[in-house]
Amino acid sequence: MNKKIELFLTFLKIGATTFGGGYAMIPQIKNEFVEKKGWITEDEMLEMIAVSESTPGPIAINMATFIGYKEGKVLGSIASTLGVILPSIIIIMILSIFFNRFIENVYVSYAFKGIKCAVAFLIIKAAIELIIKMEKKALPIILFSVTFILALMMEIFGFRFSSIYLIISGALIGIIVYAIILRKKQEQEKGNEE
Repeated sequence: MNKKIELFLTFLKIGATTFGGGYAMIPQIKNEFVEKKGWITEDEMLEMIAVSESTPGPIAINMATFIGYKEGKVLGSIASTLGVILPSIIIIMILSIFFNRFIENVYVSYAFKGIKCAVAFLIIKAAIELIIKMEKKALPIILFSVTFILALMMEIFGFRFSSIYLIISGALIGIIVYAIILRKKQEQEKGNEE
């Protein structure tokens, strides 16, 4: 039970102190669960990010659910998920009551401009860390480069294209390449046996 409470409190802290959504939470989640607690490894973190990104729902909630399940099964995943969403729910409820007065306040307007800059930095930092940790093999480098160039070109030319297609394409290419490598390995082992 202590671990479930710790999961809840840790994700509550992350949810309450991170602005900018799921990608901005990645560095904090890494800091808490990889570096401080050592509950997950760098590789597990990268795998969780990949799965969280490609499954429905916000990445931060998906990651909280995965980490919670890994550490505390169903109750751990519930505790983690509640912890990460509770601050947002409370803040949104309060903002909705005072929204018009709140958004017209000049200080709030400038605060949000500053927050946007900090969030952009956190997202860029998380992306750079993921790139550094990426396997330095031909397939991941080619897939990353092609995806980055396609996404950049679509953004520059204003072409509307759902990123889910890039994710699905990357997954299919990975599966096909893995199947080819596995088949070659099996043929090689079969040849060695003969």
